[in-house]
Amino acid sequence: MRVLVVEDEQLLADAVATGLRREAMAVDVVYDGAAAQERIDINDYDVVVLDRDLPLVHGDDVCRRIVELGLPTRVLMLTASGDVSDRVEGLEIGADDYLPKPFAFSELTARVRALGRRTTTALPPVLEREGIKLDPNRREVFRGGKEIQLAPKEFAVLEVLLRSEGAVVSAEQLLEKAWDENTDPFTNVVRVTVMTLRRKLGEPAVIVTVPGAGYRI
Repeated sequence: MRVLVVEDEQLLADAVATGLRREAMAVDVVYDGAAAQERIDINDYDVVVLDRDLPLVHGDDVCRRIVELGLPTRVLMLTASGDVSDRVEGLEIGADDYLPKPFAFSELTARVRALGRRTTTALPPVLEREGIKLDPNRREVFRGGKEIQLAPKEFAVLEVLLRSEGAVVSAEQLLEKAWDENTDPFTNVVRVTVMTLRRKLGEPAVIVTVPGAGYRI
């Protein structure tokens, strides 16, 4: 899942990003509304965690732009105000969910995952294919009843492949969904991660390389 965190309190923004990365999400971070609009125009995000009171460009205007562009991106709006009228106003301009500050990180994570599931065709909370069972909420992977320990990027790649339901996923698409914008697109990080993931999943191999196209399960 690719997430954009937009928050002008840099310590909070960086803490949220670090926590979401530990949950195997690819996260970009910006600290004002103008930078958020630039990222939205360039990258495809599943979810934007958007502070409402932003410098340069207000969070409301960032949300409106997402709606105007017709993007499938879901918006989780944050605010220091707990007033009901503010929540209603935020939802009316296009936000998909609303979370007042201060918040529990576990709740934010759960809301981001729930919104992420709504950007694609509805899938069950637990993904299963070819004897592999992946639970995004618990961050657990099993094969043949045996739990498999995966690093965050390995988990993210496996989740993307399972969500594709047998379709081929290109290396570029995996890079887009499982890594943030600071990753060099010319590295072999995708190939190396897939190789490690194959080894950990064991035999028989379930990740198929489609020459010139990508990978599928």
